[in-house]
Amino acid sequence: MTLPIVLGPQTCGSLSPDGGAQHEWLVTDGLGGYATGTVAGLRTRRYHALLAVADPATAVRRVALAALDLTLTLPSGAHVPLYTHEWQSGAVAPEGHRHLETFALVDGLPRWRWRVGDIVVERELALAYGRPALAVVHRVLSAPGPVGLAVAAMCTWRDAHAERYATDGEPHVHHVADGAVVEDAYRLSGPGWQPGGGWHLGAYQREEAARGLPATEDLWLAGTFVDRLGPGDAMEISAWAGVLDDRPPAAPVVIAAARERAHALITAAKADDQTGTLVLAADRFVVHDTDGPDVVAGYPWFGSYLGDTMTAYEGLFLETGRAEEGRELLLARTRSATRAAREAGGAWGPHGSLDAPLWLVHAVDRHVRRTGDSDLAASLVSPLSRLLRGHLDGKGALSVDPADELVRLDAHAGSWMNAYTEDGPVTPRVGKPVEINALWVNALAALAGLLEEAGRDGADLRARHARARASFAARFRAPDGWLYDVVDGPATTYPLGAGAFNDDPSLRPNQLFAWSLPYAPLAGPDDADRDRAAVRAAGSALLTPLGLRTLAPSEYGYQGVHRGGRDERDIAYHQGTVWPWLIGPYADACAAMGLPTEGLLTGLEAHVREWGVGSLSETADGDPPHRATGSPFCARSVAEVLRVRGYAS
Repeated sequence: MTLPIVLGPQTCGSLSPDGGAQHEWLVTDGLGGYATGTVAGLRTRRYHALLAVADPATAVRRVALAALDLTLTLPSGAHVPLYTHEWQSGAVAPEGHRHLETFALVDGLPRWRWRVGDIVVERELALAYGRPALAVVHRVLSAPGPVGLAVAAMCTWRDAHAERYATDGEPHVHHVADGAVVEDAYRLSGPGWQPGGGWHLGAYQREEAARGLPATEDLWLAGTFVDRLGPGDAMEISAWAGVLDDRPPAAPVVIAAARERAHALITAAKADDQTGTLVLAADRFVVHDTDGPDVVAGYPWFGSYLGDTMTAYEGLFLETGRAEEGRELLLARTRSATRAAREAGGAWGPHGSLDAPLWLVHAVDRHVRRTGDSDLAASLVSPLSRLLRGHLDGKGALSVDPADELVRLDAHAGSWMNAYTEDGPVTPRVGKPVEINALWVNALAALAGLLEEAGRDGADLRARHARARASFAARFRAPDGWLYDVVDGPATTYPLGAGAFNDDPSLRPNQLFAWSLPYAPLAGPDDADRDRAAVRAAGSALLTPLGLRTLAPSEYGYQGVHRGGRDERDIAYHQGTVWPWLIGPYADACAAMGLPTEGLLTGLEAHVREWGVGSLSETADGDPPHRATGSPFCARSVAEVLRVRGYAS
């Protein structure tokens, strides 16, 4: 069980910057599809929908059922809308959020209660696991007599990243006895169906406007479900895609199954109340496609990326009792990564950041060390070795410098700090980036251990690890008291550093991997005082209640606010913006250096109530009060808090 997260009328009933329109909820179907929206019920993003469907072949998401607009008919005959829309004109009409008494997240499922005098109406919903099917139950909890409920189905059918307008043509709607089939793509079912028709023009999405993106769309009223209920009665509505003749179980059955599954996940993870909330949050990111398990990096707009998946692996799978599922993921993603690299002629490219293969090695090693799975080591060590050889052979952006066994990035691409504008990369990392080299040193030792676990000789890799580790220690320590972010960079990009080399001394969190990884290049007795001072310097300048800044405020180019249009956001993305997932490497570095870790997660544990309710955000402003930005539901953020929670709470 988890303790419910409950928000009251002062939050739910307000559309102010701190009100219910700034708190979002999410449920998923285990296939990449989702339902999501705001606590207040106002659609503020193009992605907000009660049914968004992921294509099983391509993982492309399409928005289907945008909203179910609920109107209450009182015993007197008066109609009270309980839904809310904002329009291109600036009007908010109707204002049903004002009747919200509570929003609650119970066992991961959203529940709204509206009060109109002595009448209380509740809505609860869930998605079926393993199929794109929505279940919604309305209940009349309190009323002096029978009341009417009318639920209007506001529909579309479009790419989740786009908009649809009346000028694009009417959707094809085929009405059936208990609802309708829309665009031959999804079906609606419920009581008292009354066919509708007609566009509602200019639905406005304030968050898209704030992000400098198209902010309006038109919604089609497919029809309305109508019922009359007494106290204790319920009204059930379903919507589903896929095989339309395959009707899902009744809505209460789907909701009960979702609750039972939540309890099973928490039991398997042996979680307490706080951890249980994060275990359910973690489950939202784990999906299954034709290739097996995968990870969605964040909702509502991200897909799957190998680097994010493997960074989050330990927290999402090993901390939640899902090691067998994780094993299947590691096998599948190693196969797909080696196949993609082979098809690309050995160069890396199709999976995002250039550190992704290094994170894959790290994830496999952590799985083997924590589970004792020597069979997995034997299965994957050879393909992983081939993958890294191809990745670092110089045909792509990365190469190993034979002079010091360190890895060089030769193009403006590919580190996790990968934001671009028309003027080029915002955070150039050409040269030898500190975190890629820390991951490389870690990977050499990990591969050696996997070879030995498989009964093979790892001596050559051990020797290479020792050389790379020594080079790292000699090259990355900066006179400022911390580590260089990049060494051996071009003079046109970085200020002149030590000796004849051009090095970047910017104070960033990337250096933390030098101490945080299992085979970290600087985690040892040598220069321990100096290393402790470096970790303290990083904490002093970068640590916030929600994670670490990507650049110290004292550094040139610091951006304390991650807001505005695409370029404005991209410029700030890695120039001071806070990333919650970096709390994991920071906590590990503190532990490795004997520094205190207690209380590091206090702000993040409170953040589960603040934006993506029950989850953790992708990013936040670097400046106080560190308002959340980016994706409201982020896999790496949740995973890293789960991973270090045992010693950093």
